[in-house]
Amino acid sequence: MSHAESLPPPRPIPVSFNTHEIDLSELFSTLWRQKYLIAGITLAAAAMAAVYAYTATPQYQTKTLLRPPSIKDLDALNQTGVYTLNPEESLKRVGAALNSYEVRKSYFDKHQEQFSGIDSGDLTQAFERFNSEAFKVIQPNTKGGDNLTPYVGLEITYPGTVEGHLILNGIVQEAINSERNQIQGDLNSVIDNSLDTLERKMGVARASYEADKDSTIAKISENDALKRAQLQDELRALRTELRDRRESRITQLNESMQIARELGIVKPNTPTAMGQGDGVGQGNVFRTEVFNEQFPLHFMGTEALGAERNALLARKSDDHASPRISEIKKELQLLDQNRQIEQLKSRKNDDLFLTTLVDMRAEKSRLEHINRDLSELALVKVDQQAIKPNKPIKPNKLLILTLGIFVGVMLGIIVALLRGMVLSRSASPYEVSTEKVFIGQSTLQ
Repeated sequence: MSHAESLPPPRPIPVSFNTHEIDLSELFSTLWRQKYLIAGITLAAAAMAAVYAYTATPQYQTKTLLRPPSIKDLDALNQTGVYTLNPEESLKRVGAALNSYEVRKSYFDKHQEQFSGIDSGDLTQAFERFNSEAFKVIQPNTKGGDNLTPYVGLEITYPGTVEGHLILNGIVQEAINSERNQIQGDLNSVIDNSLDTLERKMGVARASYEADKDSTIAKISENDALKRAQLQDELRALRTELRDRRESRITQLNESMQIARELGIVKPNTPTAMGQGDGVGQGNVFRTEVFNEQFPLHFMGTEALGAERNALLARKSDDHASPRISEIKKELQLLDQNRQIEQLKSRKNDDLFLTTLVDMRAEKSRLEHINRDLSELALVKVDQQAIKPNKPIKPNKLLILTLGIFVGVMLGIIVALLRGMVLSRSASPYEVSTEKVFIGQSTLQ
């Protein structure tokens, strides 16, 4: 006798279509008789849940938190005087870099070996999917208002085949370095542009100074030339006047000599002496004559007049006859070599005489001595560094097993009820009235 033939016939479960009532005692009796079927399905579902729970790739999660740096950490940048950055702005910049695709892609290109554990054929496509699914930027709740200081965080969910905490710390450092390099570039650009602007201003100042100096030299040279021409004109006029005077004197002397020669005056004489004639030699006589008028020139005698005329004819220059000529010669000699022009032309470093360049040169020196090395600049303070978690966040083995058992029990009950219904209909026929129907169930022994 087979096992199926040994099973007792299913007992019908009366169901009233009018009242929709089910005989619960008979229902539980039917389920109890098929308890092994329900248990088997439950064990099968639990086994499948256990297989999934223990074979699925574990997923881990870790995060890092960044807070604003202290003011002294940014002193090296702010003290340059050309670039300022406050702690909150510094944190925002690093936070934006953390959320930047370029920063993450740059880190991926440099450390592709850290992403080799991602299950995918193409590593680049795997990174694209990993980047869109694994990272989450953490920001404070601005509505709550219970945060004492702002912060920015980055959270990563990753499979156990990669070192996610190393990747996260590396991306954070890459973001910090990226922003530091950006600030370094901005600082260099600002300094270089300021130096270029100063150089242009100093060039304009030098050109203006050169123009002023050339103008000064031109004015001095023009004044010297004008004064030289005036002095030379005065010198020619004085020499002409002296020559005319000398020629006039010679003419006068010639006329006086002719008169003296006719009067027989050889030696200097006076009108009184000439009137006394020979009486002059009688006795020792001393005469004193006082004249209020000048004697005529011929009374000088032909010898004196001739001597003066010869001297005037032999004279080659009349310059000594006028003190003004000596003064003019002195002034002309001074004009031949203007020391002021020599000094202006001999200046080797005109910048020393440019008062407008003093401040510019001081600013240029300050800019040139700014420390551009920002390698030690702390843009953020790492409040919490990513560490390797002790256990994965999923799969939750206990939850999966519990759900598997629950699903197995429910599935077993449903199968048992359906099996009882099928067996009841395939047994000996029962009369079914319009008011009642009997649902048979079988029991597994």
